[in-house]
Amino acid sequence: MLIDIQYLNSSAFEDDFQSPFYQIIMLKEQRNFAVDFTNYICPHYSLVFLSPYQHFDLYDLDSRLIKKLEFHGDFYCIEYHKKEVACNGLLFNNIYLSPFVTVTPALFEEIESIFCKICIEKADDSPFSESVLKSYLQLILALCSKVKSRQLINTHVYQDELTVGLKFQKLLEAFFLIERSVQFYAHELALGLDSFSKKIKRELGKSPSQFIQDRVVLEAKKLLHLTYLSIKEIAAKLGFEDEFYFSRYFKKNVGISPSSFRERVGISIVAK
Repeated sequence: MLIDIQYLNSSAFEDDFQSPFYQIIMLKEQRNFAVDFTNYICPHYSLVFLSPYQHFDLYDLDSRLIKKLEFHGDFYCIEYHKKEVACNGLLFNNIYLSPFVTVTPALFEEIESIFCKICIEKADDSPFSESVLKSYLQLILALCSKVKSRQLINTHVYQDELTVGLKFQKLLEAFFLIERSVQFYAHELALGLDSFSKKIKRELGKSPSQFIQDRVVLEAKKLLHLTYLSIKEIAAKLGFEDEFYFSRYFKKNVGISPSSFRERVGISIVAK
């Protein structure tokens, strides 16, 4: 099934959970969780967005049911539909933003009702059902992207100048393919190593080394999913000495090999 709705007990997330699907997890109450080993606390009425093979750990396990929608990239390609729903890089695939969006109780209830409609539509044998399901999914993504975008605009309105965190983001985007030492970025920002690391952790919630690693892994996932480049070509493009070193690096951080990731997640219809 390329799209599915599940009602899960918290215990279903007791172990580090990964999936080849994109996932939307509805959390009605405040919850503690980790995505890619970074801890978060989300308020009431939040939705967590996970890309394929992101690590997810839910804490405070209890009997409360959690609603989860998952869909495969072959069913709905977020890159292909980026003009209609700008969720790629906003809800999914952005290492700098929190992986959740908090909405109003009314919107949370509306999204819950769309989840129910998806469950009903899945049972329909109509030849139009797939189109209806995609429309429901697109509506959820569009509603959440709209909220997230507004929240980011409101945050940036009050920033008169670039913070150390924002400067680091710009530097990392420019140099992550060739510079992976924390010392390089600290030097570029004219800061001591310890001071730089503490500022980034305080402003962005993760250490500089974690951001560097996450950015390399994100790029590797993009190249595996959005191109037909061979593993060897991807390794070279990312600056690894050889494909074997790259494969070990990828498996250590993602949990599966690059070839397995490509096989299970698939190659996007926008691949060139």
